[in-house]
Order: sequence, then C-alpha cells, then structure tokens
Amino acid sequence: MSSQQFQSAHSSIYNLGTQLLKYLQEIRQDRLSEGDDTKGLEAVEADINTALTALKKQKYQVAVIAAMKAGKSTFLNSIIGVDVLASETAACTICRTDVLHIPADQVPRLLEYRAGERKPVVIAEGNEGEIQQKFLVRTRKIRETGNPDNTIRFEIEHPIEAISGLSSLAGFTLVDTPGPNEWESAQFNTVALKQTALEALRNCNAILFILNYASYKDNAVSDLFKDVIENRKEILESEKGKIYFILNKVDQKTEKDREIQEVIQDLKRELSNFGFPNPIIYPASSRQGLLAKLIQQGKATESQIKDFKKFFSARYATEDEEGNQIIPAPRKIAPQALIDSGIPTIQETVIETITKNAGWNLLSDSLAKIDKAAKSIEDTLNTKISGWEMDILSLKQKIQEYRKRSDNAKKKVKDVKNSVDEQKQILVNGFSQGIDLFASGTKKQIQYQIDLIAESQSVKFSTIKKVKANPSLLATSDKNIDWGDAIADFGGSILGLFSKSLENIFRVGVKGGASLIKSLTESAPEVFNPSNSSYVETLKLSDPYVIKAKNKKDAQNINKTINEFCSPLIQSFWLDTQDRLVRDGTNIRKQLALKIQNDVQEISNELSDYLDEALQVELNVNPIQFPSFEFKGIDANIRKQQEIFKRTEQKLVTEKNCCSSKSYYVPHEYEDKQDFYEINLYQTAQVINSKIDEQVARNKELLQRVIEKQIAEDFRSAEKQISDYINKFQEDFDSLLKERETKEAESETIISTLNLQKKKLNEYLQELRSIRQSLNTWKP
Repeated sequence: MSSQQFQSAHSSIYNLGTQLLKYLQEIRQDRLSEGDDTKGLEAVEADINTALTALKKQKYQVAVIAAMKAGKSTFLNSIIGVDVLASETAACTICRTDVLHIPADQVPRLLEYRAGERKPVVIAEGNEGEIQQKFLVRTRKIRETGNPDNTIRFEIEHPIEAISGLSSLAGFTLVDTPGPNEWESAQFNTVALKQTALEALRNCNAILFILNYASYKDNAVSDLFKDVIENRKEILESEKGKIYFILNKVDQKTEKDREIQEVIQDLKRELSNFGFPNPIIYPASSRQGLLAKLIQQGKATESQIKDFKKFFSARYATEDEEGNQIIPAPRKIAPQALIDSGIPTIQETVIETITKNAGWNLLSDSLAKIDKAAKSIEDTLNTKISGWEMDILSLKQKIQEYRKRSDNAKKKVKDVKNSVDEQKQILVNGFSQGIDLFASGTKKQIQYQIDLIAESQSVKFSTIKKVKANPSLLATSDKNIDWGDAIADFGGSILGLFSKSLENIFRVGVKGGASLIKSLTESAPEVFNPSNSSYVETLKLSDPYVIKAKNKKDAQNINKTINEFCSPLIQSFWLDTQDRLVRDGTNIRKQLALKIQNDVQEISNELSDYLDEALQVELNVNPIQFPSFEFKGIDANIRKQQEIFKRTEQKLVTEKNCCSSKSYYVPHEYEDKQDFYEINLYQTAQVINSKIDEQVARNKELLQRVIEKQIAEDFRSAEKQISDYINKFQEDFDSLLKERETKEAESETIISTLNLQKKKLNEYLQELRSIRQSLNTWKP
C-alpha cells in the first residue's frame, strides 16, 4: 500500500464517516423534535466519533538507534528537513527524544518530561536554531549534574518534511533512542536508556539502525546488536519487515575504498551472523540530503551553502568545449543531490512500511467501526418499519419476550466475566512465577560471583579453608511457568516455552568474560593479589568469605566495585526478564481478549437470531470489536501505573520505580577493626538478596494492577458493546410502542419517512462496501 493509496483511502473513510455522522445527527434531531430522545442511537454516534478521532490522532512511531558517531542526529535532521538536533563529538542523546510532527503554521517547541509530573516543562519555543541551542545546553547540564530533576524524555514539536504532504500521517513521530556507548557516557540511570531501546523494538512501527560506513564493524556496533539480539532472535524473525539498516556517511568513500555495494554485501553477512535474517540495507549520505533539502527550500544559511559547495558540488561538475570545469549553482544541483543522498528512498520505504502495516490496520478497524454504526442504524430503521407493519398486540408480545431473552443474555455475559476472572488470575500467577524466576536466577548469579571470590581467597592463602565455586549452582529449574490448562484451552501453548526463554537469560550469565573477582583484583590489587607475603599473616585470614583490607581506601574501593558490578548485572537481568514478560504477556492477553470476543459474540448472535425471527426482518450481526487503536499495550499501562505510584507516594523516581531499570546501591558494610577493615561477603549477599526481594515485591504489585486493569477493560469493552446492542433495541421498542399508541393515524407517513431514510443510508452502505473491497486489495 503506497503512501498515496493510504492517503486516498484515509480521506475516503474519514469523509464518509463524517457524512454518516451528520446523517445520524439529523435523524436524531428530527426524532427529538417529535418527543423521542433517541437514547438508543447515542452509542452509535459515539462509535462514529471514536473512529474519526482515531483516524485523525493515530500515532506512528519510527525508532532510530545507533552507536555514537554514526551520524544519527544528522540523519534525523535530514528526515525532519531542518538542522534542529545538535551534532557534536560527545554523546548527545541523554534520554529518549520524540520528534512529533506538527502543522507548518504551528510554533515549534522543545518540551521536557519529568518523572511524577503531569505537565511537561517548555524549554524553548521558536525556530530550530533556538531549540537546538537550548536543547544542547539542557542535555549537557543533565549529563554534568546527574539528572536531579528526573528527566525521562524530551519532545520536539516540529514539522517533519518527509510527511509534509500526508495529512493522514499527522501522528508521525521519530523516536531518537540512545545507543550503547551513549548509555555508558551518561551519569544517571544508564540501564533505563537500554530499556528505552527495548521498548522501541516492542512498540514502534519501524526501526532504523544507523551504521557508520567507516566503522560498521566497531565494538560499539557489536555491543548494540548483542544487547538487542540476546534471547530475541525469534522476535527479530517475526519483525524483520519493519527493521532497516542505514549505512550512513557513504559520501566519505574515497577512490581507494571498496565499492558501496561490496560493503553492503559484507555488512549483510555480518548482520546475518548477528542474527538478523535477510537484512535490508540502504546507503545514505545524511549530510548531503539535509543540505540539499535546505537549499531546495531556500532555508540554507551561508555556512550551509558553503559546506555544500565544499563537500558535494564538485561531484556534479561538467566541462565546457574547452575542457574547463563548470560547477552548477547549489540550487540547480540540490534536487539531484537529494536523490543521490538516498534519503528520499529511505523516507518512502519507511512510510510504506507504516502504511501497509499499522496504517492498513487503522483504516480497516476504523472502517469496520463506521460500518458497524451504519448497520446499527439500518437495524433501527428496519425494526421501526417492521414494528409499524405488525399488529400492535403481537408487537407487545414480542417485546415482552425480548425483555426476557435480553435478561438471559445479560446473565450469560456475567458467566463470561466469571470465566475471565479465572483466566486473569492464571495470567497474574504466570507473571508472578516469571518474576520469581528472575529473582532466583539473579541471586544464583550473584552468589556464584561471591563464591568465585571465596575460591580465589582459598587458593591464594594457605591459612584459609578451601572453597570451590560450583558452576552447577547456575543451573535453572526445569519447572515451567504454570499458565494453567485454561490458558492452553484457548491457544496459549506458546507460553509453555516462556519459562525456558527466561532461563536462557540466566544461562547466558555475565557477558564479555567479566567477573567480580577480576574487577576487585583491578580495583584493590593489594588485597586480592598482595605483593607482600606478610600480608596474610598480618591480617590473619581464616574465612574465605571475609575480606580484610589494611586501609580505608581499599575497603571503599571494594565497596564501590561490588556495587558497580552487581547493580548493572541485576538491572540487565531484570530488563531481559521484563522484555520477555511484556512480549509474551501481550500475546496471552490478545488470546484472552479473543476468547472474550468470541464468547460475547455468541451471546449477541443468539439475540440477533431471535429478533430476525420475531420481527420477520433480516438484521445485521452485531460484531464485537477490539480495534487496534483501542487496544493499549502493557508498556503504556505500566508507565501509567508508575506515574500513579509516583504521584501517590510523592517520592523521587530513584526511590521506588516499579518495573524499571532503577540503579541499585547495595550498602555493603565494612567494619573498622583498628588494624584492618573487614567486609563480610555473607552479609553482602544477604543485602543484595534483600534488595532483589524488594524489587520483586514492587514489580509483582504493579504488574498485577496492570494485568487486572487491562483484562477488566477488555471485558468491559465487550460487555458495553452487547449492552449497547440490547439497550438500543429496547429503546427502539419503547419509542415504537409510544408512537403506535399516539400516532397510529400517521402510520403511512411515518413508514414512508423511514423508507426514505433507509434509501439514503443504503447509499452510505454501498460506499462502505466499495471502500472495503479496495482496502482488501491492499491487505498486507
């Protein structure tokens, strides 16, 4: 589905929905003037408004991820069409930054969002130069001060040139996420930045990895892919259609370098080895693309024009008859230079990815909701016509029977709710077991690291009893998470593998050959690798789990090293665990929502069948719908619940931050024994375990709230749809009886009016069918 096809279909659906809404409002107004409050059609009108709002405000997110110096900011600027994001040698992306598209006549702004605060802080308003400067100053300050304001993300509101002609993509957002070496360069909650990247992989409609042409094999790039791919290869396979790689800065190629296509083939092999199946790679010169756009738009500064001439104009030089070199003016070169930069191709590809997937789903769901509303109006008109043509006594009997059947339907819906509550508890228990696996696996990893220290002590010092670290301690339980037979009954078999996927997280263990004993040896060599043979005798070492340091500095270094090693390890395990919980939990929830949908649909169909027979008229099926634009993911609800926690407790995010990657500080104690300082590793392990248990308790509480809230919302949605259906017909019947008792003499006129309204409605229904047929031809 091309962007133009999407734009056309979007406009057709929105315009038709607007016309249908106006038609319905006119009918209601006419009925209201005759004393009918038309309550039965209120929900129908609300459904149309919901669909129209979704068409206007649907968000589409494109995540951009890169290691430092890959040219990410310049690439983003080339898509935006202005130089608004700063580029400098230091890591710029201090936290997630969303670039939100706004109309050209709206004033651009830079907003800062802080934990626990409802409203963002306006940092800057005005042109891109002012926003860039204030943004750079603010991010430098955060980096230098350690983020005392608990900034969680920035948002830049600015027109995005790439979609300037597509009003259907008004919710288009570029998500600038920090790369791995930017995580390390920041001084606050660095693992939270990794969490941002993982959330982008879960939630964004397209993901662009920016690689530097000159250094795509660097360690920083390897680190990026290792963090992304570890335990996620099956996910990458399922999402490969929305992942792209941009080989940036190809303009730096010299005559001695390999051809770009050779480099791309080499990169494909590298990416395949990392686990990306059949990677899609586009070469790009972001700087060339940005400057060409600015020149085309007449927005380039003298400095930018000078840069364009210096670096790119010579490539478009020609010779006259005498062999003199002629370099055309930048404005003449700019259109072709923009094409040659590769940026337009990338833009078109990303937009097409959005429109043919998330965009198509939006159009399909919105069209279905509008179609349901139109058919609901049709049912009302048919019911009215049939009711006027029927004997009034017979009508009253059928209405009485309908009341009994609708009451019975409501009882069946309650039975569905009871079943859903049982399934919900199984889901909660499954999440709880998953978090327990995190706690168990993490504690084992920490204990193993501590045992390695004790083993090292016992090997080096003859006075200490011998200890051997046992690698089998890391073996995870064979017990799977018990999702229950009920979950399996409706297709939850994929989660039978859930606990094994969690076990893989801990089977990988500590990455890169790192170990706590190695870190301690480097930070306190005199303690762990003493050069003085009298050291052991002086301190009288006897217990391998008790570390003794001769001075306070060594004790402090040991303290710091243990914390700096264990804290990221715990955080990393939790991030991987949470990623798996959210992904698989979302799949289970979808299956449970499908079960709710099917069960309630069956009840609704029984009621429809009765009305068909009783009224001797063919009524439409009342489809129970869960449109994608109303189906919020677990991530969104976790963030919402976190904000509720923060506002309720009125504490800083660093104090309690459920389901997040908060930094631990494990307060290891060392005791002053006058001649030496003592650190007890038994106590250290207990403190660490206690901290893990605290996080487990908080995460269980929060996840339980999120799951219960989401399942409850799913059921309420289905319940409301059948309740609206029941109530609409009841309202129709009540108003029909009232009219029959007071306006029997006007029956022919009323029936004629109803048929005229039905004739007009049929035009809308025909147009809806036509749009659906066209839309289905573009189905991905």
